[in-house]
Amino acid sequence: MIARRSAAVLAATAVIGVAATPFAHAADPSPSASPSVAKPAGLYGGTDPTYDGVWRQSLALLAQDTVGVEPAAAAVDWLTGQQCASGAFAPFRADPGKACDAKTPVDTNMTAAAVQALAALGGHEAVTGKAVTWLKSAQAADGGWGYTAGGPSDANSTSLVVGALTAVGEQPRDVVKGGKSPYDALLSLSVPCDEDGGGAFAYQPDKKGALAANADATAAAVIGALGKGLAAPAAKKAADASCAEGDPTPEQAAAGGAAHLAQAVQKDGHLMSALAGAEDQPDVGNTADAVVALAAQGGAERAAKPLAWLERNGPEWAAQGGPSAYAQLVFAAHATGTDPRDFGGTDLVQRLNATGPAPRAADTSAEAESSGSEAEADSDDGAGVWWIVGVGLVAGIGIGFLISGRNKGRRP
Repeated sequence: MIARRSAAVLAATAVIGVAATPFAHAADPSPSASPSVAKPAGLYGGTDPTYDGVWRQSLALLAQDTVGVEPAAAAVDWLTGQQCASGAFAPFRADPGKACDAKTPVDTNMTAAAVQALAALGGHEAVTGKAVTWLKSAQAADGGWGYTAGGPSDANSTSLVVGALTAVGEQPRDVVKGGKSPYDALLSLSVPCDEDGGGAFAYQPDKKGALAANADATAAAVIGALGKGLAAPAAKKAADASCAEGDPTPEQAAAGGAAHLAQAVQKDGHLMSALAGAEDQPDVGNTADAVVALAAQGGAERAAKPLAWLERNGPEWAAQGGPSAYAQLVFAAHATGTDPRDFGGTDLVQRLNATGPAPRAADTSAEAESSGSEAEADSDDGAGVWWIVGVGLVAGIGIGFLISGRNKGRRP
């Protein structure tokens, strides 16, 4: 969701060309009309998994767990089998039996999303433990994380990792590098109250160090600053949303971000996006993320208006976006106490389940599959030059709360 999504949209031009709805299509885009690789058994979604396989699988499994559905063993095994020996995850490894090497494009976003999903399911401590160890090794000197190890920190990646740390029972404030925690990194990206967009978060500073408000980054950072993950629940009690002057705490920074989002959706109930080559249009994915952020910070009532808009427009968008899009809507429903099986008249759970192997609860065979072992491939991690170049080609084109390379500063 949260953060989202450079790697998954390396064929953004094709996506823009085929979108059938009037809204930004973007949660599970494919680089081609048909997959260029064989669809693995157990994988959710029918599009090419090269750039987002682990992402959409992680969100699908986490969403299923959130609504009490037990995923198919084959789906869980596929995800655990994507891990490199280092602990990191790449978007997709066509041959998990082949050792990862320096050209394997592992990244923090895929790894953090996988941790959140597998930690929620339980019983995968070996996999999540190795993944968290790798994430800690990739922490930047400012306390945050970039999309790839060694890259500059951004709000989306840092927030995703915060969610992963929380999911395995760690305190993000205690995970430090050079005396800086993830919260320090997020606070450094909070736009001062007396500046344009005050209270919002920037994706990253620009070349001159200036911070530009970014709705995508703000939705992600509100969740991160609260120490929560992709499937964040509503706040237990209502909280004020306003921009705090001076040196805010993480909670105060989250309140400032929520105030910015609330203002952004006040008129029409949704956020806007500007995809390259297309006119500004409603952004369904970012609106779903904003619903989660608003509810997590200030309670479900805070998100009532964008939720109503999302119920009217989200299901059609998700029908194109695939499993990760349906998952984003499930997270929005969960955060607001809305029935995901009757979301604007659509059964999101049924639609999500239909994009992959039947979950165990729906398995009508004589005996459900056993979960099997948590396969782990051997070898080192790294980000190949081709991957960095590919991400650069689509910087600024995004798809939902989460894969961080998306839309660096171009969201409203």
